[in-house]
Amino acid sequence: MENAARQATRLEAIHGRYDPWLLAASVALACVGVVMVGSASLGVANTHDVGPFYFLTRHLMFLAVGLGLALWLMRTELKTIEQHNQWLLLVCVVLLVAVFVPGVSRQVNGARRWINLGVIGFQAVEAVKLLYIIWLASYLKRFSEDISATWGAMLKPIGVAIVLVGLLLMQPDFGSSSLLLAITAGMLVLGGVNMPRMFGPVLIGLPILAVIAIAEPYRVIRLTSFMDPWRDPFGTGYQLTNALMAVGRGEWTGVGLGASVQKLSYLPEAHTDFIMAVIAEEFGFVGVCGVVGLYALLSGRALWIGLKCVEMRRHFSGYVAFGIALWMSLQSFVSIGVNLGLLPTKGLTLPMISSGGSSVLMSCAALGVLLRVSYELDRAQRQVARLRGEAAGGAPAAASPAPAAAAAGAARGTSRLRDRVEPSLGRTA
Repeated sequence: MENAARQATRLEAIHGRYDPWLLAASVALACVGVVMVGSASLGVANTHDVGPFYFLTRHLMFLAVGLGLALWLMRTELKTIEQHNQWLLLVCVVLLVAVFVPGVSRQVNGARRWINLGVIGFQAVEAVKLLYIIWLASYLKRFSEDISATWGAMLKPIGVAIVLVGLLLMQPDFGSSSLLLAITAGMLVLGGVNMPRMFGPVLIGLPILAVIAIAEPYRVIRLTSFMDPWRDPFGTGYQLTNALMAVGRGEWTGVGLGASVQKLSYLPEAHTDFIMAVIAEEFGFVGVCGVVGLYALLSGRALWIGLKCVEMRRHFSGYVAFGIALWMSLQSFVSIGVNLGLLPTKGLTLPMISSGGSSVLMSCAALGVLLRVSYELDRAQRQVARLRGEAAGGAPAAASPAPAAAAAGAARGTSRLRDRVEPSLGRTA
């Protein structure tokens, strides 16, 4: 008994390390965001008759608060977060309902998406993205066996997503609705859902989304102007034509930092939705590839960490990593696609780069959770290595991992360390 207590104490004394690739990609994106918000917001600040560094100062303030939030989450045990998963889902609903309450919400450009916090307006859906991913990760862990075997277990998270999407469409926010549905489908596939069953809801949902997309006249205008923005360059195609001119001026290496012309009151929302066009103009094809590479590194590393977590039966951590990776990759893909004229105009920001309080805060929070996942994964791997080394008679675990694992299994009998769960990733048996 005393030996077991000493062993537990030794294991608890082992600390993990935050993944350096995730940390480097996150810091690099934040630095790019600071530089580009400072550059892209000069024309916008002049239009709003504020100081030239007003939007940069505002961005830095939100980034500082987001950094504090990320550091807090990086030091919070994931099991503590998981314990409150049901409350997090309730908070999602409350936030999306609050935008319709008079006196609490703030209406901007005819859309009710912001909660009035006095000094600032907070966009509710930004918090919902992270909270919903945490709830869905917990659900997939608790029903990991049923999710691939029964219709009910698969349809429940889809039903929850439909409720949230319904509230989003009432704001209206079609872009975030589509993103939330895509994250749900991706996490279900990575969680091992039976793929033939998944085809049914997808085949039903896609036509419904198409009908919703063309039900509103302004969405139809966006779709038609996206197909040929030069037909009405001073009307419906104004945003996209100016974005394409900015991209074209950049050529291979760009016109130089601060030398963009399109950001000077020509390109609307140059510091938020269309900041990628300014990057393309000032840094060219090389700059665009650099930003895309950072998002690819961030998302790819998050998926790899999630896979390693699932292999070690740390399913909640793995699914959280999968969800955040899907969020960052899909939102950045849509935002970049809009700026390059590949997708219809949507009001989705570029995570960690675009100016915007709610987006910056919740992107920092998501990356804080993701770094915590990497920390706990590394800690678990070190603890397993210690146990295997002790079971092998104190031999260094790194010297011969295969014999150490065999010896550990022999010493503990039917150890769960030998019987790993392989993620199905949507494959059927």
